[in-house]
Amino acid sequence: MNTKGGCGKTTVATNLASYCVSQGYATALFDYDAQGSSSHWSSARPQTAPAIRGVEAHKPPPAGVTRTWQLRVPEETRYLITDTPAGHTGIDLADRVGESDIILIPVLPSAIDIHSTANFIRDLLLVGKARAQNKQIAIIANRTRVRTKSLETLERFLRNLDIPVIAHVRDTQNYVRAAALGLGVCELAEPAAQKDKDPWANILRWLQGCSAQNTIAAMNQPAPLSRWVPVR
Repeated sequence: MNTKGGCGKTTVATNLASYCVSQGYATALFDYDAQGSSSHWSSARPQTAPAIRGVEAHKPPPAGVTRTWQLRVPEETRYLITDTPAGHTGIDLADRVGESDIILIPVLPSAIDIHSTANFIRDLLLVGKARAQNKQIAIIANRTRVRTKSLETLERFLRNLDIPVIAHVRDTQNYVRAAALGLGVCELAEPAAQKDKDPWANILRWLQGCSAQNTIAAMNQPAPLSRWVPVR
């Protein structure tokens, strides 16, 4: 999520989905953006690649199909990734937050993007009440180039937030080539693309760490009262 357009939400959604499925996890990709970029990527995905369940969630269901059936998630699904549109506000923002377990925020290293993202994080916490709902939040620095002033500015901004930066995604044409093929950068055969697998491995490890923490927290919760009430 991020209200700023062009910050890389689709890049993150599609590449994370492809990396998760490449590691053997059943994965679904829900496209809530009316531009349909993730849906276009899904339709271009070759049949030889591991299957990802793609859902055009921004469209109403076809005639004779309920919304519940359209958004159904197969039981074997391990990761459900949503690609959200720019401009989330008010009730819509609160709904998206409420449906999520983890929120990933892509940020570009520019003054305009940093300012916009700062406002979005404020709304995420105050309007979406993400912290109050114990949602995990992380930032992905997108299209970064090492040893540049823009990256230094971005990192300085991120250090002031109590939100972890879990990956830096390089500014490279590998992502453009992968997107055109319906693939993730981790699925490209070129040796030059191998280094671009690292950010997605880091993100998945962080997600798995969040899942482990949530499991431990759930185990440590007291049992519901109804468990201890005898049935007459």
